[in-house]
Amino acid sequence: MAMQPRTRTLLAAAAIGGLLVAERLWPKRLRTQPEPQRTLTNVVLGAINLAVIAGVQRPLAMALAGRVAAQRQGVAQVFPQLPLPPWLRDAAAILLLDWSNYHWHVATHRVPVLWRLHRVHHVDADMDASTALRFHGLDMLVSVPLRLVQVRMLGASPRALALWEGWFFASVLFHHADLELPFDGWLARAVTTPGMHDIHHRADVAALDSNFSAGLSVWDRVHGTFADSAPDVAIGVPGGGERGLLAALMMPFIQSTVMPGLTEAPFCLDSKGK
Repeated sequence: MAMQPRTRTLLAAAAIGGLLVAERLWPKRLRTQPEPQRTLTNVVLGAINLAVIAGVQRPLAMALAGRVAAQRQGVAQVFPQLPLPPWLRDAAAILLLDWSNYHWHVATHRVPVLWRLHRVHHVDADMDASTALRFHGLDMLVSVPLRLVQVRMLGASPRALALWEGWFFASVLFHHADLELPFDGWLARAVTTPGMHDIHHRADVAALDSNFSAGLSVWDRVHGTFADSAPDVAIGVPGGGERGLLAALMMPFIQSTVMPGLTEAPFCLDSKGK
């Protein structure tokens, strides 16, 4: 039976609340930003993203997944004549979804237009569970076509898609958490951990270009982007920038410092609105 939206919301709120408490008990870093304002900004951005996901992405993706499963389309549904159990096809689809999402994350860092949107997430000067909510609404919106391509090409059924989305959300909350875990290095052999993702969020070009996995950590190891250490620098992006709500909403459209190696995206205003 599919989980009801209210139940999903309550579970998500409980997970976020639990992580926020754990972060106060076992923090990894000292905070540098005013907490009420920063957290509120991240929560508001998260609410916008939730509206995009619930109103656009999830309905379209689930409807397509239903057709894909019924018509046995996509990689995970190949050889429909073989008596493979549904759980095995779903497991294959979940692995492929996780792998393809790794490549999308890489693209958001290396394609200038996508980086303009994704930078809103990385400019946060502290990292905790609320950072997992901090994405620009357009970042979520432009990922909708990707999700549809994933479902169609990979053959994700509604059940596989729902399981992966739940796993993905839980993983993103967990690895953004400000937690000092004694077993972090051991756990990072299998999944993305707070320590592993902390490196990805440091204001260092090489660090930002590593540890893209958001679920299983194997994808970074397979594709040569895994890093187990980085310069001891602050969280954020080179050059920093304004981090408030209005600044976050306008950031993709205003020129500012970008990562070396990336060029400015076209059709953007400069800092004076020209």
